[in-house]
Amino acid sequence: MIQILVVEDDPDISELIAHSLRKGGYSVETLTTGSAVMAHVRANAPDAIVLDVMLPGLDGRLVCQALRNDPSTAAIPIIMVTARGDEADRVAGLELGADDYVTKPFSPRELTARVAALLRRTRRAEPETTLRYGPIVIDIDRHTVRVDGTDVQLTAKEFLLLQYFVQHRGRVLSRDLLLSDVWGYTYTGGTRTVDVHVRRLREKLPLLADALVTIKQFGYKLQERG
Repeated sequence: MIQILVVEDDPDISELIAHSLRKGGYSVETLTTGSAVMAHVRANAPDAIVLDVMLPGLDGRLVCQALRNDPSTAAIPIIMVTARGDEADRVAGLELGADDYVTKPFSPRELTARVAALLRRTRRAEPETTLRYGPIVIDIDRHTVRVDGTDVQLTAKEFLLLQYFVQHRGRVLSRDLLLSDVWGYTYTGGTRTVDVHVRRLREKLPLLADALVTIKQFGYKLQERG
């Protein structure tokens, strides 16, 4: 059974999320402090994490950053939950590696649907399928990226975005299209989400700094390679 870790210090909200996820067919574990997350995840890695921002012991943003900085936990999908809904706060969480962002108050059914959508895309595999873009090698089955034989750690959403760009190289792709096809639902965080993830891809894969071109006021295009 797919396992979800819920990290939330409010017992009522934690139980509400857990109940909805269990109704959705998931196995759920809960934690109430940020400081307990890393040891728990290293011992028993979940398939996804629902992570509150305001946590005792260790702030949720710092937990997210720690998860992304550890190669053994870097690819675990993370949905952050916060009472703050302004764009700057959402972008801050995304820049630290969150795959999605939900603001309180929220519908437990919507959160469960977002978990399902994220898992469908991160767990979807094409056996023995490998994509190449210059020295970049994307193994879709193993969900890994290598450049000149060296592993590059990407978050689940970064991986899917890179895969989409490579599969549609040479095409101009709007931000709305990327949100629809990569995120898979009507994303309430706005198209700035795409820009944050593109910037992180360029930082982690310097080749893309020039190859992934910004189309002003529209979107992006990954250049064809000779």
